[in-house]
This record gives sequence, C-alpha cells and structure tokens, in this order.
Amino acid sequence: MTQAEHPLSALLQEAARGRFPVPDGTVELLPPLEGKVDAVVAFTAHSAVAVDLPAGDIREHLDPGDFGASMSATFLAWLSDRLGTPPGVLDNVLVAPSRPAADADIPLVPRDDLAGHPRVARATRYRSDLHVFTDVSGAGVLLIGRGLAGRWEMAFEVDGDGRGRGLGRALAAAAPTLIPEGEYLFAQASPGNAASVRAVLAAGYTPIGSEVLFARG
Repeated sequence: MTQAEHPLSALLQEAARGRFPVPDGTVELLPPLEGKVDAVVAFTAHSAVAVDLPAGDIREHLDPGDFGASMSATFLAWLSDRLGTPPGVLDNVLVAPSRPAADADIPLVPRDDLAGHPRVARATRYRSDLHVFTDVSGAGVLLIGRGLAGRWEMAFEVDGDGRGRGLGRALAAAAPTLIPEGEYLFAQASPGNAASVRAVLAAGYTPIGSEVLFARG
C-alpha cells in the first residue's frame, strides 16, 4: 500500500476539502504507514490511529465514552511505551489550497546549504522530498516536503532579528505557491505557539484537526 492509497490519506484530503468524518466518537484503527512515522489524528469527535499494534490492545486502552480518549496523555504515553519511541508535540493541523506562483507575498530563495539548520534537521525526521527556502534577508526559513500519508507539508521559522514584522505570515502565505495546482498544503502548529498559530491563520490556513506523530527509529 502506497502512502497515497493509505486510508489516512483519504481522511486528510477529504477534511482539507471540508468533508469531515461523521462526528460519532469513532476511533478508526488503521494499518501502519509507510515512511517515517506512526500517527494519531483527531477530527471533531472522530479520530484515527495508524500504528502496527494489535487492535484489541489499542481498544483496551481507549474509553469508548470519551470522544477525546485518543488524544489523552494516558493513551499517548501507553502508545509511546509500546512503540518504543517518544510522542511528538500535540499539534493543530491546518490546511490551505495551492496558489499561483504570482500570488507569493515575498520572493523566496532556494537553499541547499542549510542541512545543519535545526529546523531543517528536524524536518528530515518526518518528511521526504524536502525543499528549503529563505526570504532574501535570510531571517526566515521555509520548508516544503512530503509528510504524513504522502501529503504536502510546510514548516517555517523566523530568527530573532526578523520577528515582529509579519515575516512568518508572509512565508506561510507564500508556501502554497510551491506545491502543484489542485493540491492542499498542510501545516502543524502547537496550540501553545501562539505566534505560529496566528501567522498561519492570518495567511489563510483553515484548522481541520489535531495530531501526534511518533518518529520511528
């Protein structure tokens, strides 16, 4: 099963189009993903767990009466122990449709010399086909790659000297111009990172759910 054929891909792409799963408290137990991560993804009163563990064991650790059980600290800690890897950050998941290249708010400079940048190094744990850009000043870094279930993902970082002037929003707004026409671009932002959440919202991204990823190895 390829990334694009995985049922989690369909769930994410449908949600990106505004077609969400039925909010009935269901927790879908999906096959493990190809690639670099295992995942728990939550929509409104509906979630999906894509890991290589027995279904009975997973159900045993989920309260069927708690619609948020799959995102509880207790369940995620148990899952982490069974998978043998720490959970990543609980992130909001937001999405934006592709945009024409002419719509980019700022010019971007392709960079192939930033492999040692912390944001780039972290992205390689979760994404493939990674492309790195900066603004012309070099204060902001933007990454585009293939991530969870083969979706297009972006991440950005602005250094101290570049903050407070809308550079994060401009990078986030430019990112959808870098993916193919008709595709959707996904962004993750920790709820506590208010600056990033505000930037992606201001750039036109729409929240669709939340997720926790477990990087393999």
